Amino acid sequence: MSEILDELKRELESCLLVDQPRLRRRLKKLAQETGGDDVDTSVKPGARERLEQLRADIVASRSQVEQRRALRRDWGFPEELPVSAERAEITAAISAHQVIVLCGATGSGKSTQLPKICLEAGRGVTGMIGHTQPRRIAARSLAERIAAEMKLELGGRVGYKIRFGDHTRPETMIKLMTDGILLAELRHDRNLLAYDTLIIDEAHERSLNIDFLLGYLRQLLPQRPDLKLIITSATIDPERFARHFDGAPIIEVSGRSYPVEIRYRHPSGSATDDDGRQQRILDAADELAREGPGDILIFLPGERQIRETAEALRKHHPPRTEIIPLYARLSAAEQGRIFRPGRERRLILATNVAETSLTVPGIRYVIDTGLARISRYSHRAKVQRLPIEPIARSSADQRAGRCG
Repeated sequence: MSEILDELKRELESCLLVDQPRLRRRLKKLAQETGGDDVDTSVKPGARERLEQLRADIVASRSQVEQRRALRRDWGFPEELPVSAERAEITAAISAHQVIVLCGATGSGKSTQLPKICLEAGRGVTGMIGHTQPRRIAARSLAERIAAEMKLELGGRVGYKIRFGDHTRPETMIKLMTDGILLAELRHDRNLLAYDTLIIDEAHERSLNIDFLLGYLRQLLPQRPDLKLIITSATIDPERFARHFDGAPIIEVSGRSYPVEIRYRHPSGSATDDDGRQQRILDAADELAREGPGDILIFLPGERQIRETAEALRKHHPPRTEIIPLYARLSAAEQGRIFRPGRERRLILATNVAETSLTVPGIRYVIDTGLARISRYSHRAKVQRLPIEPIARSSADQRAGRCG
C-alpha cells in the first residue's frame, strides 16, 4: 500500500495547481487510515474504493495538464505591433525572472500579445494566465480580440470574468478579468493556485485595487516560486514598480505604429464652459474632416457632456459620419459598436474609458478636451466624489497615443 501511495504522490505533482491541495489532503487521510496496510483486508472497509477514486481524479487532472501542454503552437504575432519585435526578450525574461515590468506606449500591443507570449513561454499549463484590467469593457473586449486572433471560441480556452458575468470554463487557459474580480477571489483562494501567471495591466492607474494587489503579491511570491508576475505600465514611472519587487527587470517597448502630430486650439471661455467647448469640438471636427479619411476619437469628461456634444454634432450635420458614444454605463452591444468600423467616418465620443487598455480600431485623429472625472475623497463630506478636473500631462500623452 505504501508503494501505491508514494506513486500517487509523485503523480500528484504534475496535476493542476488548483487541484493539488485537495488531492494531497485526500492522499494524506487515506495513508493515515490504512497505515500502509493491504487495502484488501477487511480492517479498512472502503479503502480500495477511495483509492481508486483518488487515482481517477489524479488521472483526470493530469490529462487536463497534458491537453493544455499539447495546445501550444505558433499563435501568430502581428509584425506591425512594436511589442512583437521584443517577443524574444520578453519570453527570455519570463523564463529567467519571477517578476518583470513591461513598459510601453499606448497602442504598442502589450495587452493583446502578452498572453500569447506567455503561452509561447510555456505558461498556462498547470494554471491559468490571469490578465487583469481596470474596467469591465476592457476585459470583455480584450478577451474577444485575443480569442479572435487565436481563432478560438470565446469562453473556452480564452474567457473573461466580470461582475455579474463569468464566461470561463475549467479548460480556460487565458482569463481576462477586472482587478476587483481577482481581489474577490482571494477570499477563497488565498494563494491564487488557479493561476501560474498573472498579468497586472495598466498598473500606472494606481487604483486602490491595484495597489492592494501589488502589496499582496509581493508577500505571496516567496510562497509561490512557480508563480510568474508581469506588470505593465504605459511609460509612467516603471522604476517604482521595479523597486517594489526588489529590482525586477524593466523591458521597454518603445515606439508607436504611426507618428503623432500635436495641434493646439486657442481656448475661448473657461475650461468648464460647455457651449465654448462644444463649438471648439465642432470646429476641430470640421478641420480634421478636411484632412482626409479616418475615424475621430473625442475625449469628454462625462456622460452628460457626451450626450450634449452628440446632439450638437447631429445638428451640425457632418457629411457621411456616424456618431457613436462610449461610456461605462452603455450595454455590451452598444459598446461593441466601436469595434465594427464601417464605410462612413465615425465620431466616437468617449470618457477616459478609452484612454488606456482599450484600443479602438480605425482611429486616425483625436480631439482632447483636456478634462476628466477624477475620483476624489472629500474629507469634509466623508464621501467619494467625481469632480471634473483638468487631466495631467501623462494622461494627455496617453490620449494622443490613441491615434498613433
